[in-house]
Amino acid sequence: MLLTGCSTELLSPKGDIGMQERTLILTALGLMLIVVIPVIVMTLVFAYRFRASNKKSVYKPKWAHSTGIEVVVWTVPCIIVAILAVITWRTSHSLDPYKPLDSQAKPITVEVVSMDWKWLFIYPDYGVASINQLAMPVGVPVNFRITSDTVMNSFFIPQLGSQVYSMAGMETKVHLIANEPGVYRGLSANYSGAGFSDMRFDAIATTQEGFDNWIKQAKASPQALDVTSYASLAQPSTKLPVTFYSTVTPDLFGTIVNKYMGMDMSHGDKPMAMDMPMDHAEAKVAE
Repeated sequence: MLLTGCSTELLSPKGDIGMQERTLILTALGLMLIVVIPVIVMTLVFAYRFRASNKKSVYKPKWAHSTGIEVVVWTVPCIIVAILAVITWRTSHSLDPYKPLDSQAKPITVEVVSMDWKWLFIYPDYGVASINQLAMPVGVPVNFRITSDTVMNSFFIPQLGSQVYSMAGMETKVHLIANEPGVYRGLSANYSGAGFSDMRFDAIATTQEGFDNWIKQAKASPQALDVTSYASLAQPSTKLPVTFYSTVTPDLFGTIVNKYMGMDMSHGDKPMAMDMPMDHAEAKVAE
């Protein structure tokens, strides 16, 4: 009853990577239950059989060793650990988030920036961007490039697969694909401050036509993501509504990554102003 409010999105994947990860989770769980279930059963049986009130149980105070028991308690776990080791080795490579997906479809690239407390998605091939809404065509691999313009976060769409950390001054990657249309929940899986619980987004998997229409909707937006608007966007805010940008400053993602390069955050260094033409007031806002 206490678990009825919990989400089971990990066990209801809608993408190829998510399906493979579900299989891995269930396989590992099943192998571990081979040990766990007998131990639980034997614990209850032994506690009942050798209770103080049971005068029929045999008491052997000098009994200390059984070769048969030693063989079982060591052999079975060793076999399970060996099987899990092989599975872990293989899946660590086959499910490497940096590994591109094999597909006949041409992948699209999405640049992801975690902020306080929202998600920015930039589509460099289309020149548009969005806040708190991500769109992708069904059956098309998506190459995510991920960074942070604030503290560390974790980019995660449970029904599509792997979570990957976003960190200031660094670029991480993950490759995902949606197998069927739907709107899937996206979130930050790493606590990042007061607005963390509202740091969510919708991942829309749609047909190619639906995706093209989404791009057209973004291109029709009157807003542009330039240095000034980005500096305003970077200020902490919560529950920001879905917003589209029809144009994006070239290589904005790279600029966000590079502005933290050479900094020592442990000594309280401040981010460098973005390496773009800006006046003194804009530089102060960006800082």
